[in-house]
This record gives sequence, C-alpha cells and structure tokens, in this order.
Amino acid sequence: MLKLPSDGRSREFTLLFVVMLTIAAGNTALQSVLPAIGRSLEIPDAAIAVAFSVSALVWALVAQRWARKSDHHGRKAMILLGMGGFIASLILCGLALSAGILGWIGPAATMLAFVFGRLLYGYFGAAAPPAAQAIVADSTTRAERTRALTLLGSAFGLGTILGPALAPFLILPIVGLAGPAYVIAVFGIIVMIAVARLLPAHGVIHDPSAHGAATSYPTIGGQSSGASITAATAQRSSVDVRLRDPRIWPWMLVGLVMGHAQAMTGQAIGFLVIDRLGLPPAMAQQSIGIVLMMGAGATLLAQWGLIPLLSLTPRALVIWGIVIAAIGSALTGIATSLHAISVAFALSSLGFGFVRPGFTAGASLAVGAEEQGAVAGRVTAVNGATFVVGPSIGVGLYEVAKPLPYAVAAFALLVTLVYALRAITSARSADEASPGR
Repeated sequence: MLKLPSDGRSREFTLLFVVMLTIAAGNTALQSVLPAIGRSLEIPDAAIAVAFSVSALVWALVAQRWARKSDHHGRKAMILLGMGGFIASLILCGLALSAGILGWIGPAATMLAFVFGRLLYGYFGAAAPPAAQAIVADSTTRAERTRALTLLGSAFGLGTILGPALAPFLILPIVGLAGPAYVIAVFGIIVMIAVARLLPAHGVIHDPSAHGAATSYPTIGGQSSGASITAATAQRSSVDVRLRDPRIWPWMLVGLVMGHAQAMTGQAIGFLVIDRLGLPPAMAQQSIGIVLMMGAGATLLAQWGLIPLLSLTPRALVIWGIVIAAIGSALTGIATSLHAISVAFALSSLGFGFVRPGFTAGASLAVGAEEQGAVAGRVTAVNGATFVVGPSIGVGLYEVAKPLPYAVAAFALLVTLVYALRAITSARSADEASPGR
C-alpha cells in the first residue's frame, strides 16, 4: 500500500482520488444512458455520438493548457474550477434531457442544450486532473512519485466501471433516465465542498520536477495508459520528438488504430444491446450497464492483474492484445444474447487493455530520458484524438449495418497486426523491459 506523509497527506490523497473517480464516473454514466435516451426521444444515433465527440475534442484542445496553468496557478483553485464545470455540465445535461423526456422541448432543442452542457465538461473537466497530479507530486518523494501518480490515475479506471454499474440504479421517477446526471451532480457538489473545506491551499510549483500533465479524456473502455504519469514525472526539457519520428511512429500508429477501434465499438455497444435484445429503451439500461461493466472490468484485469503477472514485453502486449481485441470485436458484431455480447465485448476490452500500455511503454522505451516528457505528450494526444472522431465513425457505420463497426474494427486491427509484426520487430530497446516490471 502506498505510504504518503502522515501530516494529513493521506486525507488529501483520498480527496484527490475521489475527485478523479467522480469526474470519470460522471462521464461514463452519461455515456451509458444516452443511447436509451436517444432512442426514447427518437434522436438519430449519430447525433448521440457527436455530442460526446465534441466534448472529447474540446478536452483534447484545452488539456495541455490546463496542465500548464496547474503548474503556475493555485492547484486547489484549479481543482475547484474543474469540479464546478463538471457539476454545471451535469446539471445542464440533466435539465435538457428531463425537458426532452417530459415533452417540454423537442428532440433538436434537447440535443443542442445537451451538447452545450457537454462543452462545459470538455472545457472545464480537464482542469482538475493536472492540478491533482501536481499536489500528489509535491506530497511524495521522487522514489514514491510514480507509484503515487499511478494509484491516483487508477481512479479514472474505477470510474469507468462505477459509472455504467451505478447508472441503472440512479434512474429516478418522472425524469427517468436523466436521473444519473442529477444524482452524480449532487455527489459532485459534496465532493467539491469537501475539497473546499479540507484540502489545504496549494500555491505555485517550486520543484520543477513536481508538475501536472494533460490527461486523456475519460471514456468507456479508455482507461489511462500511464502516459500522463510519465509526463508528470519526466524531467523538464526543451527536447521535442516528432510524431513521425521513426523510433516512435510504429507505436503511435498502433495506438491510433487501436484507439479508434475501441472508440468505434464502445460507442455503438449501447445501441447494439437495445437492438439485439429487442428491449424497449427504458428497460435496456440494466443490460447496457452489465455489458459496459464487463468491458471495463476486463480492461482493468489486463492492466492491473495480467500485465504485471505475465511480465510481457511491449511488443508482445501489442501483438497479443491486437489478436484478442480483433477476435472479441468480430464476435461482438455477431452476438445475439446478453451473455454472448457481454463475453465478446469483455474479450475485446481485454485485448485493448493489453495494447494501450503496450504501445505506451514501447514508445517510452524507444527514446532517451530527456525525451520522455515529449513522448508522453504524444501518447496522451493520440489517446485523446481517438475519442474525437472514433465514436461518430462507429455509430455512423452502425446505422449502415449493425455488425459493420465491429467488422471494420476487427479488419483494421488485423491489418495493423501485420504491420506491427514487421515494423516493431527491430525495436530491441522496447523488448528489454516490461511495463509490468
């Protein structure tokens, strides 16, 4: 168990952990209920995907800016700003969805108001994680820092499980599927009050090695790869590494394809559950939650359990992960029962859970110590970019033919497998260590 300083730092760490978990859980809870809401209001599936793509785009554009601000402004203030934007976003989204469900406004107005609420989340939600990282970095020694930040980052992974798992229990009378937005907003207010009262004021960073880093957009199946942790622990340097640098490009390309495949299949899964099981949208949420929870749990099983146990090299993680993810994606596309969809989606998520840390570690090991921060920034950008257009592509393909996003994802992964077998075979430096070691 991580041991933090005893002068109240354990309480601080718990608060920061809950902040990260709440931000992730709130996002994934909304993701899990929106397909059913969209079908109930007869909103086009593609519009649902766009709502989250816009939010992810804004997050990706401002994440680095908030990370820089967290190094030069009061960290507590940045966390409160991020939580305030998160809460305002949930309340606005809840009001928009409630008005649509109750018939007060039409589907178009509902989606416009909902998208505006998602913009608030995308813009302000990215402010809290870097500030939380910076506080933890200052609260630990350099030897403890990586482990502490890894534990803090795991809150996003837990949030991706708790959000879909709790959403079916948060459906309220009258407002129905909009309930999770209100309940999580209330919880967010409680967390924000706790932070305001219990978290000491933190000033600017005095140790240049203790800083926050941009964090990838939290989404279903998109657990942190550790890149933000690497960036937060890397030494400051003006050295830049191009995305197409031959040392890291094969890893980046694998990450781009894998991330888009995961975003495509994950965003369409709620619609698939509704259509394959033939359930009314209002009754499908529990089944959707089960499938999403199985997928998130499989990803965490890979990253927290199997990778440290198996001690696979980055190349092996990428190769085996692509194979498993391709098989799981193909099976998800043809599954017709809740059990089959859950198992197939969990299998694909397990594969993605191998690939994500594999390509992250491979890129990191391919460069020198002075370039770690730059490469971590590239990895974080790749992770964020995949959830900008990936969901819209997936749902667009789904509207053409239900198995199509899963078939396309499986095919793209297999093509990438052939490329990876050739392109990263010579990456000897990446094979000298395992991300689980």
